[in-house]
Amino acid sequence: MRDLPDESVHAPHGPLPDGGTVRPITRWGTPVMHRAQRPVTAYDDALRTLVADMVATMYAADGVGLAACQIGEDVAVFVFDCPDESGQRTVGVVCNPQLTVPEGPDRQLDVGDEGCLSFPGAFVECGRPDQASVTGTGLDGEPVEFSGDGLLARCLQHETDHTRGTVFGDRLPTKLRKKLQKAHDKAVEDYPEGWPA
Repeated sequence: MRDLPDESVHAPHGPLPDGGTVRPITRWGTPVMHRAQRPVTAYDDALRTLVADMVATMYAADGVGLAACQIGEDVAVFVFDCPDESGQRTVGVVCNPQLTVPEGPDRQLDVGDEGCLSFPGAFVECGRPDQASVTGTGLDGEPVEFSGDGLLARCLQHETDHTRGTVFGDRLPTKLRKKLQKAHDKAVEDYPEGWPA
């Protein structure tokens, strides 16, 4: 995804930080993945380094989004580089995200395949609202807002869930969760301990 020219990327709050270190991805079942994350309170070099590592890890794992808990850090922040329904890529960093999805007659579910880098190699259908908006703060504490449809809407919801200790498997009925587990078990050799570092 990074090979596309920069003008094709929508970065309303600036580009993603680079120069980070690829880190191992934390798997489902690790306690940090299943509890609400601590709010970001300091917008400092440590946060900037963490976010740069998250970006490097997301790209190394071929993902479209990554939350801090997915590299073992108990901090409510996520990064993303994800296309919307039209194929337009949006990139961003969101600290302390607050999610808004349509309610009432405006709410339409998009049932599509979903996967998670912390449960790699497995995808199953998961219904999500087809539009989503997230507000929060950026790397310097400034207000940020991102909205989208298609895969971008799914990504914003999925990553915000991570900051609340929810993995998308928690949203699945038992039958689909079993199907997800089977697919994950089949692919386990492709994602060794320490992947993608």
